[in-house]
Amino acid sequence: MTVEEQVDLVGAFVRGVVERFGYDATTTTRVEDDRLYVDVVGEDLGLLIGPHGSTLDALQELARTVVQRRGDERALRVVVDVAGFRARRAVALEAFTRRRAAEVLDTGVAEALEPMSAADRKIVHDTVASIGGLETGSEGVEPKRYVVIRPAAATVPETAPDED
Repeated sequence: MTVEEQVDLVGAFVRGVVERFGYDATTTTRVEDDRLYVDVVGEDLGLLIGPHGSTLDALQELARTVVQRRGDERALRVVVDVAGFRARRAVALEAFTRRRAAEVLDTGVAEALEPMSAADRKIVHDTVASIGGLETGSEGVEPKRYVVIRPAAATVPETAPDED
């Protein structure tokens, strides 16, 4: 399936869902770096976002599945955003992560964050990686997978064995 066919398929799918929810909203698509972005803009779209973005995550997963089931190995990654929710969430999560990271740097004590989606965990991992002196790891099992921020393991220099 070509990129254009994937864009048309996902765009039509998301537009159809939005229409069935009864919303008068605009849906736009764009492709950047092997990702297909679908943006839905309109008024009072909270029901499409759901609590903590859960409905939005489900819509994105369905859109991804539509492409993968009809496509081949060359399927684009699909990212659906409604009313700028993901962009706002990313900014807020990055700020939250920086505060938690500063606390871990100050205290030297690892901190486990609340369970979050894979997309949110990636934001946390990327933010912490840009700080330095810290490392992250994802732990737990979906849907309760979470990130732990901890001080980076100190590099221990290798010592030569004693010569007799």
